[in-house]
Amino acid sequence: MTKEHKKERKEEPAARPNGQGGQKELEEQVLRTGLCTGCGACVNLCPYQANYHDRTVLLHPCDLAQGRCYAFCPRTPTDREALRRKLQDAKNFTPELGAVKGFFIARAADENLRRRAQHGGTVTALMTLALREGLIDTAILAEAGEGLLPRSVAVTDPEAVGKRGGSRFVVSPTVAEFNRVALGDASSIGVVATPCQSLALAKMHGLPLSEAGGGIDKLRLVVGLFCGWALSWRDLAPLLEQKTDLARVTGMDIPPSRYHTLEIYSSGDTVRVSLDEINPCVREACRSCDDMTAEFSDLSVGSARLPEGWETARGWNQLIVRTDRGMDLFKLARARRILEFREVPEGNLEKLKMASLGKKRAAAQWSIKRTGRDRAANGGIG
Repeated sequence: MTKEHKKERKEEPAARPNGQGGQKELEEQVLRTGLCTGCGACVNLCPYQANYHDRTVLLHPCDLAQGRCYAFCPRTPTDREALRRKLQDAKNFTPELGAVKGFFIARAADENLRRRAQHGGTVTALMTLALREGLIDTAILAEAGEGLLPRSVAVTDPEAVGKRGGSRFVVSPTVAEFNRVALGDASSIGVVATPCQSLALAKMHGLPLSEAGGGIDKLRLVVGLFCGWALSWRDLAPLLEQKTDLARVTGMDIPPSRYHTLEIYSSGDTVRVSLDEINPCVREACRSCDDMTAEFSDLSVGSARLPEGWETARGWNQLIVRTDRGMDLFKLARARRILEFREVPEGNLEKLKMASLGKKRAAAQWSIKRTGRDRAANGGIG
């Protein structure tokens, strides 16, 4: 537990009725309380906020009583049931995972693509296909930056998607890049998003376009990433500097829980760090997040769990199809044979449901412990 976690916390300011607020409420309820996810939803909509070195900073005060910065934030009160009714088919809803139209074990058919990807390469294959087939003209992705600090980029060339493969473990301000690109010439945008980022995009869709603005009508696809938590760059970088040369780091991974390690890959070498050392680097906001599988995406992808063990499983993905738009892309991927499939092992979906439910319970417990009340009573914690 970090020093920050040990500090006695002040009671969080009460949310305004109906979750309305502006920059002042965003600062009081989210930024000052450590609940900011760094998603970037409040950035590039106006000149008052910016992302800087893994943090959201206020550049200028804004006196609007109701602002999009507050409305789109995944950590402000959210009527998620209303969002589900608007964006997904109610008959596909499950309490553990959100909407599930289909569940598969898949991987990219292209072996070279898989070699560059984190695990099975399914996300890379889907985004490449969406660009190549003209379903989108721009993809918003994360790529490695200097000193483990990732950045978000807009890609229009299908061949460039594969160069951005791999997990980051430190958040990138993906929605800020979407906001920037949506104000430009792009007409159909796809986003690879974490759960908090996909919720922010869903909240934009939840408002009438005249109120949302910012080009949300250009969003055509959200491919979500399974996510247990993200790490604070300001805490992680100093820790790993003691273990390896950050300039040589080529990737990171977390094996199944029984290994209890973070693996750091650097120029042919692997450094293993106990999760006991990594745990204090987890972002405060992630501890109160109850969405492990990006429930507000069109499709969600995570690493597989297979009976053959980790060395086999790391080459495959679990894939949840959630919406009609996601199913259309999935069917196209199957028809074009850009994905390979294997039979879903018995009990896999139930195990995923239990893991997701465990995160929801942990988030509720953390929120109660942290604030003395259940934030979910105010409309959900994202």
